[in-house]
This record gives sequence, structure tokens and C-alpha cells, in this order.
Amino acid sequence: MKICEFYKGDIPVLSLEIFPPKRDYPLETVFQTIEELLSLNPKFISVTYGAGGSSRGRTVEIASRIKKDYGIESLAHLTCVSHTRREVKEILEQLVREGIDNILALRGDPPEDDPHFDFSKQEYHYAYELIRDAKKVYDFGIAAAAYPEGHRECKRLSEDLKYLKQKVDEGVDFLITQMFFDNRFYYDFVDKAVAMGINCPIIPGIMPVLNPRQVRRMIYLSGGASIPSKLLDLVEKYGHKPEEMEKAGIDYASEQISDLLDEKVKGVHLYTMNKSRQIERIVKNVGLA
Repeated sequence: MKICEFYKGDIPVLSLEIFPPKRDYPLETVFQTIEELLSLNPKFISVTYGAGGSSRGRTVEIASRIKKDYGIESLAHLTCVSHTRREVKEILEQLVREGIDNILALRGDPPEDDPHFDFSKQEYHYAYELIRDAKKVYDFGIAAAAYPEGHRECKRLSEDLKYLKQKVDEGVDFLITQMFFDNRFYYDFVDKAVAMGINCPIIPGIMPVLNPRQVRRMIYLSGGASIPSKLLDLVEKYGHKPEEMEKAGIDYASEQISDLLDEKVKGVHLYTMNKSRQIERIVKNVGLA
């Protein structure tokens, strides 16, 4: 089933993202987390894909088992950076064999262990090329990433929106945003996207801030997401008090999601960081479970 069908109803869709454990950790650890999240009844679970294509095999296996063992639609992340077209075709065919109907098509980041990585020498340069090739292999449901504050490689948001529309025109069914911590960026972005002719669902991606170190890493990974003064104040106040910081982060994410639901968003995608207990509290706080 294509995930985009879920967004045709009136009830907001809850979806979750998990990531494969590191290579030296047992794969079963992630399934313990998934089983703890099942009570929230997510419509789908997305499975991330490591930088430069790392954890690819685990991503496919986890996505397949989510669907087969738990009866939940899975969204397998797929990046094209570092892959040849032949390799991508093989991965897509493997996904089809495993019964995976939906992918999140991404260009991806360069390998973390290659500081001299050269994008110009790759067969793929942009996500829209991956989307085009995926459609040739199978009628996948396709999601893509959106950046409410603009992609770090684009000088202007208008330029980023032009590339986003190109992805949508190639066959994207819905978009999931990069993390943001101020809903005004999301609302403004959606207005601009609609004005550009982007009419597919744009689902807000929310990542709870549970510890101060996480804030700094998230800013780096997201390419510079703005941190509102309210959130900075919480980090300053509770930065050395882990339990209080976790509670404050849960409350902040809950307020953020409640505001989005009040504005009738089609759904909310939670970046779980494989934290089941904290995610459960947030989902129940906002009435999505």
C-alpha cells in the first residue's frame, strides 16, 4: 500500500522514524524499541540509511520485518550518493522482492570517513535523478525531504523550492520536513511551496530535544536549524540536570505538535532517536494515541 493514501483522510497521521543500530550492536535491539512503540499505532515507520550508504543492508531488513512481522507499512530510506545507477537498480529490485512499497528518496550525505569526497564524480548528483530511476523499476510510493529553513547548499529558499518542485514533478507523493523548532518556519514554508505549485502533503518532522549535546549535533546535522530563544533558555536552565532537561524537551515538543495539530496538519512525523518511553509520553500528551 502506498503511504500517501493515509493522508487522504481527516484524522492526522502519526508516523515514526527509527534508525538501525551500529554494526557492533545486535540488530534485535531496534526491534525491542519498535515493539515498545507499537501501542502508539503509527501508520508507518521509516527506517534511516547511514551517511554514504552505510547500514544499507540493515535498513532493508528492518523495513521488511516491520511490514511482515508487525503489519505496519514501512518507509525505507534510500540515498543515491556513493552508488552507481546499477547498484541503485539492484537495491530497488531488492526492496521490491522484500515487499517494500514505499521509499524516502534522498541524495544523501558524503561518507563520514571521506573528507575529500567529490560529488561531481558521482553518477547521481540530485535526489530527483533517484526518483526518476525508482519509478522505472516499480510503482513505489515515494517521499522526499523538505527543508523549511532551506537546504544548506542553497543560497536562497526560492532556489531550494525550485529544486523541491522538480522532485515532486518526478513523482513524489508526499514530503517530510527536516527538523525545525519554530513552527512559523513551517507555516511560511508551506505557504511558499503551495504558491510554487507544490500540492502534495508536507508533513512536519519533529525531533524532541532531550539533552543539550543533542541540540548541538542536531544543528550540525540539519545544516543550521534555528534554535528559538525559548528552547535555548531551557537548555541553559536544565543543561546540567538530565531528568529536568528531558522533561522540558518532552514538553516543548508536545507544545510544538499541539500547535501544528490545531492548524490541521495532515500528520506528524516523529524522529524517535530510538527512544520509546519519551516518544510515548509526547504522543499521549498531544492526543495522537
